[in-house]
Amino acid sequence: MKELHELNLPEDIRYAKDHEWARKDDDSFTIGIDDYAQDQLGDIVFVELPEVGTTLEQGEEFGTVESVKAVSELYMPLGGEVVAVNQELEDSPELVNNDPYGKGWMIKIKAGDPSQFDGLMDKSAYLEMLKGL
Repeated sequence: MKELHELNLPEDIRYAKDHEWARKDDDSFTIGIDDYAQDQLGDIVFVELPEVGTTLEQGEEFGTVESVKAVSELYMPLGGEVVAVNQELEDSPELVNNDPYGKGWMIKIKAGDPSQFDGLMDKSAYLEMLKGL
């Protein structure tokens, strides 16, 4: 397990209390789980994601991640319509462990209310939350 100072937490993304992240990309948002979550889960062996076209509310479950330790639900950091799903994770779920913010992204959405992004935590607020766990 990584110490807090060892975590890779980019400044250009926002974090949810359930350890998902969101990054604004032009008119869409990319979503995945962060370095803390993948580190806690251990080796990820399966990722279940929604279909393109699915519309989900903020906080609603959008899939699951299965590791050698447990199965964990994934929750929407902001609501919207799924416009892309990372198909590579079907054959290579370990990408979430190796590159959670790059090749390990999970879904892209068109946000129903883009201002929800502003309500997510920045890096420093997220680190403060982790210190309390």
